[in-house]
Amino acid sequence: MSNETREHIRDWWRTDIVNVEDGNIRYRGYAIEDLIGNVSLVETIWLLLRGELPDPKQARLLEATMVASVNAGPMSPSCAIAAMAITCGVGLNNAIASGINALGDTHGGAGQQVMERLLLIRDSDGTDMHAKVATHLEQFFEEGGRFLPGFGHRFHSVDPRAQRLLELIDEATADGVVQGEYAKMVRAMEAELTRRKGRNIPVNVDGAFAAVLAELGFAAPLARGIFVLARAAGLLAHAVESQTEGRRIKGPVPDDIMYTYSGHAPRALPGAQ
Repeated sequence: MSNETREHIRDWWRTDIVNVEDGNIRYRGYAIEDLIGNVSLVETIWLLLRGELPDPKQARLLEATMVASVNAGPMSPSCAIAAMAITCGVGLNNAIASGINALGDTHGGAGQQVMERLLLIRDSDGTDMHAKVATHLEQFFEEGGRFLPGFGHRFHSVDPRAQRLLELIDEATADGVVQGEYAKMVRAMEAELTRRKGRNIPVNVDGAFAAVLAELGFAAPLARGIFVLARAAGLLAHAVESQTEGRRIKGPVPDDIMYTYSGHAPRALPGAQ
């Protein structure tokens, strides 16, 4: 192989993230042996995604969003899928991947969607944030929008995860870690939704999650990736729990409960004897 070809192949896999040589591994220039034991997993995630280590207070905010996203109960689709998949004879990695594959726009993508909306509101015309929020929501509903991602919840009249994350943003704002712009924005959206609907429509964990990541300067598509990283821990826990039950082929309901058949009544096949 010529040197030119070798360099062409090396450049094909060019990366700024990690350098691996004999006896040497470095993440963004930092030796792995220095990171191990001194830098947390969350700080390492930040380093890999952003290129620099975060301030400890920034890392605390990012970790808080991930803790809030780990689990939503065994009936959450991604958790339920992981718990069922493991009983089909697959490995833990397959069970986790099965749950992750259910994290789409409707289940798992709300954080990214809210971040994109927050950035649209931020960049829209005007200086009064409340007026910009009202205009944006008016357009959302005029265009046929029904459910605004990041607000309301099937089970919680007040989402405790959202409240805590917003409190942490307030604390970080007071400490000068973030500006607090997006926390104000989601609260303004909550107030406008409540005014429009005539009932309380509280910000949920996805809305607060998005506010934190926007405050920290993450790009909107990373919201989904960070959510998936966090939820993977919950999927692992449910898969292991289901595995220890010793049940084979766990279905979505107990075996003594059958589904409702709504098709054609029994009929004979024409020409059959």
